[in-house]
Amino acid sequence: MEFVVCINNQNHLASLEVRKIYQILPDVKATACNMIRIVDESGEDYLYPNRYFLPIELPESTKQILTSAR
Repeated sequence: MEFVVCINNQNHLASLEVRKIYQILPDVKATACNMIRIVDESGEDYLYPNRYFLPIELPESTKQILTSAR
């Protein structure tokens, strides 16, 4: 499980929240195109530019809480 924090929601104000943590969904093709797949505020998974996010390290207990909260 990998997580990122949103640092830019330009052109996606309704879909992304700045300073919110998002879980990355694995997508090899997206990664090759400098994109990242996440479940956004609509509840659906979409691709966004990597530059909109920063990777973060979370304690295992926090990861478990975030992934079970869905």
